[in-house]
Amino acid sequence: MGKEETEQESLKNEKEEDRKDIFSEKEDVYEEMDEVFEEKERELEEKVEASLFISAKFLNLQELIMLTDINPIMLKEILKRLERKYSRGAIKIINKNNSWKMDVAEKYHFLINRLATGNSEFTKAEQETLAIIAYKQPVKQSVIIKIRGNKAYDHVKKFRDLGLVEAKRVGHTLELQLSEDFYEYFHVTQKDGKMEVEEEEENIKEEEN
Repeated sequence: MGKEETEQESLKNEKEEDRKDIFSEKEDVYEEMDEVFEEKERELEEKVEASLFISAKFLNLQELIMLTDINPIMLKEILKRLERKYSRGAIKIINKNNSWKMDVAEKYHFLINRLATGNSEFTKAEQETLAIIAYKQPVKQSVIIKIRGNKAYDHVKKFRDLGLVEAKRVGHTLELQLSEDFYEYFHVTQKDGKMEVEEEEENIKEEEN
């Protein structure tokens, strides 16, 4: 192979390497753009989630737009995603006449009623935190904090001080579960892994007699 052919081959290889570098750079740019877009979507979703979490009432589309500054089309899509995200579990996103609210699932309302009429005073936020612990137990404290926010640290401390929740160290966090005192305090029994209200059962029996 002559000198001229060698130079041409070398130039060809250089061009091929350049093309590979350009293609690789483009891929990196696309990946970076995807990551930025996904991060932006997460931020917007968290903004809507926080708005629903903080509000104690139903929020319509216009109110959510004012709170989040998100355009209506994207906001509706985020709300659908959040409804799917919370479709199972102790917390639900309730859509009523195109107004949305984050609330404890209906099947756990009896726990809230018990908490509200207990001997100790509990805020609505504390009631909801305890309902989630009851639903998910045993559950890591870090999971509860992720769902309920940092204020749940104070809730958990209060429940532990009252003897309603037991905690044991698991790694860098605590594992939480209801104590026997909880069931006695709220007159709740466990049957096949489910909680039942004792007084309600007694009332049914009295009505049958």
